[in-house]
Amino acid sequence: MKDLNSLNNLIEAFEELPSLGKKSATRLALSLAKDKFKALKLINAIEEVITNIKECEICGNFSEHEICNICDNPNRDKTLAIVESPKDIMIIEESGSYFGYYFVLSHLDDENIQKIRNLIKEKNIKEIIFAFPPSVESEARCLFLEDKLKDLNIEFSQIAQGVPTGVHFENIDVNSLAKAIKLRFKMNS
Repeated sequence: MKDLNSLNNLIEAFEELPSLGKKSATRLALSLAKDKFKALKLINAIEEVITNIKECEICGNFSEHEICNICDNPNRDKTLAIVESPKDIMIIEESGSYFGYYFVLSHLDDENIQKIRNLIKEKNIKEIIFAFPPSVESEARCLFLEDKLKDLNIEFSQIAQGVPTGVHFENIDVNSLAKAIKLRFKMNS
């Protein structure tokens, strides 16, 4: 509608966000147009994120400080999970299954490899865990990093991959099934 330029602009802005299509964007925009309090609350929250959130200087995680609370904690395990994004850190931390350090590797370059080397030495890391989603590119990245860091006398491992819980074999690709069989584990009797 021509007389609703500001509403259309908001819908377009929402559509640029990941996972939001036209219908969801329209629903959100109409909700905010109808409820000014919710709209102001959202504006305030966005402003706070833009103002306060930055990347940790050590690992690349999101933080409100120069160094995130994970890197600043000397009591973490002496393991380093290398991930693709700060979102991965949030998900792993929420699972409560890992208590080591992290490094966000958004791209491979000499600077990031040097940062990883420094972190390994500074935190006395004993094991690197490659926590990338399964793909040919991830496999290549793991092999490349292992080659670049092998002189540091640390262990390398990769998160387990294969069959998700509750999924039938007919719904799993052949590579995931093959990997699950290859990486099987012994059950305690």
